[in-house]
Amino acid sequence: MPIDPKPLRSALFIPGNRQRWLDRVPTIESDSFIFDLEDSVPEAEREDARRLVRAAIGQFGGDHTLFVRTNAPDTAHLLDDLEAVVCPGLCGILLPKTRGPEDVVVVAAILDWLEYRAGMPAGSVIINPLLETAEGIRQAYEVAKASPRVAHMGASAAPGGDAAQAIGFTWTAEGDESLYLRSKILLDARAAGVAYPMTGLWTDIHDLDGLRGFAQRARQLGYTGMKAIHPLHLPVINEVFSPTTEEVTYWEELIEAMEEAERRGTTAVTFRGAMVDTAMVKTGRDKLALARRLSK
Repeated sequence: MPIDPKPLRSALFIPGNRQRWLDRVPTIESDSFIFDLEDSVPEAEREDARRLVRAAIGQFGGDHTLFVRTNAPDTAHLLDDLEAVVCPGLCGILLPKTRGPEDVVVVAAILDWLEYRAGMPAGSVIINPLLETAEGIRQAYEVAKASPRVAHMGASAAPGGDAAQAIGFTWTAEGDESLYLRSKILLDARAAGVAYPMTGLWTDIHDLDGLRGFAQRARQLGYTGMKAIHPLHLPVINEVFSPTTEEVTYWEELIEAMEEAERRGTTAVTFRGAMVDTAMVKTGRDKLALARRLSK
């Protein structure tokens, strides 16, 4: 079984071939980082990028939550990527263009061996399958159930991205064209027991109002965090996916009211003008537990 995954509000992509950007990890307020070995790295620089990423994991992995986006399962680069980066300090990998559960099963088996070779606890490297193909999206539940390592799976939609190309939708800021895809993958992930589904991406660096609206809609759907491509986006993302003081107070007072009602022998009560019952107590305790974990 994998180590208990952390709730992550934000995950910032950093190109694996950019030493200067990798060195900035300690100065950036992101809950986690994704060192990229895929789209942002030219073919000729892949080997250097693996070396730089491995060094960064060794340098920063003790204090920061680090992921690596490898190359896709149908490429010749995946095994080289995994061999290069699986080491103490690595939290997980993002597996792009996951086609189905068999891709997760194969990668999980490789990780079993690489963890053993590196002297790491078995199951400590998380797998975050990126569902960017029609085949993968169609099998989202099966993908999520393929391994107990899957902990942060979710849907991403961006202008001209892999998912847009695979499905054929035209991206809009409102996101109506990808709402079903994001909702389906979220439902499948939750049904499979994925603890902290993350979404993404917002690609307009300077449109922070648009980013805020996109992130708020994702949180309303049920996502707990979001991937980012630029540090300017992190304050907005972290704020949107953090429980507010008002939300925490609401759930604390609701639980207190319900506990008092139970002492009086009833399981329903009027709270702030609305009827609530014991089912909302569990929701409230889950919300407060998430708030406590994020505060740490």
